[in-house]
Amino acid sequence: MNKRIITLGEIMLRLKPPGFERFFQSPSLEATFGGGEGNVALSLAQFGLEAAFVTALPANPVADACIRFLRGYGVDTRHVIRQGERMGIYFLEAGANQRPSQVIYDRAHSAISAARAADFNWEAIFADAGWFHITGITPALSESAAALALTAVQEARSRGVTVSCDYNFRKKLWRYGKTAPEVMSQLVKFVDVGIANEEDCQKSLGIHLEEGDYEQAIVSGELDTARYKALAEKMFDAFPDLKYQAITLRQSYSASHNGWSACLHNGRDFFVSRRCDITHIVDRVGGGDSFAAGLIYGLYTGMTDADALEFAAAASCLKHAIPGDANLATAAEVERLMGGDASGRVQR
Repeated sequence: MNKRIITLGEIMLRLKPPGFERFFQSPSLEATFGGGEGNVALSLAQFGLEAAFVTALPANPVADACIRFLRGYGVDTRHVIRQGERMGIYFLEAGANQRPSQVIYDRAHSAISAARAADFNWEAIFADAGWFHITGITPALSESAAALALTAVQEARSRGVTVSCDYNFRKKLWRYGKTAPEVMSQLVKFVDVGIANEEDCQKSLGIHLEEGDYEQAIVSGELDTARYKALAEKMFDAFPDLKYQAITLRQSYSASHNGWSACLHNGRDFFVSRRCDITHIVDRVGGGDSFAAGLIYGLYTGMTDADALEFAAAASCLKHAIPGDANLATAAEVERLMGGDASGRVQR
């Protein structure tokens, strides 16, 4: 319980039009920071755990502001290395109703994509660490970032640190000559807790079921949880060291209205969370990261597997009501939603 949780990946400058405006509908962009593993570290710090984020950032004032942002929310940044020419950027246009959100990446040749495993002091990074989290986004950035990610999970495993990975398939990023399954199948060999959405097992790892089509499930709003149990079991067959497989189940009725639930398989028992009906979505970016943080928190603090899943699903539900990449909900707020208080009434 007193050991640190480490995450590693890229954090970016996030530029977004105000509210639900289209790109440059008005001549302004809101500037914040976000990225999968950084989001997880920030959320865990909000839950009261000691969380550290590891990355590479250039030595310039924008990156300085990013580090201040992370530290301001209690994230340990002492292992962020300062090197490289630029910080990655992503542009977000928030969708509403039948208009989907759009993401445009500007992250080629970023500091983390050029970083190498030898640039990091693994002994210091994993000193007193109990958990390490990474995603499938970092290995998609470049060949050197893929090697960095693989070294990181190997270093964690060699020290007895629990490893979690959100497979996070990003089709816009895999462009350096290797496919996601080629790279991710090597990395997941060292993972204890796998996290995925409806398509990640198929697209990131090439694990397919013979029956059904996940795209049909997303469009129709109907999700067959028995199919996801079978998918989790195929993951266990492919990766014998995997101890947990979580799959988030998003029903997209529109950009503003989603159904949200998740399932968790521990190799013996299969759990399905309660379903949240999320209307009037404020910001869905980071929803998967908030689920990952919630699951890590639940398992790390000794909750039952069923309760850890419910905590993760509730944490992610709350994130959809919070602008920005990161989930700023507290553990007490998540537990209140877990307990059935979904009224949204003013807390006085």
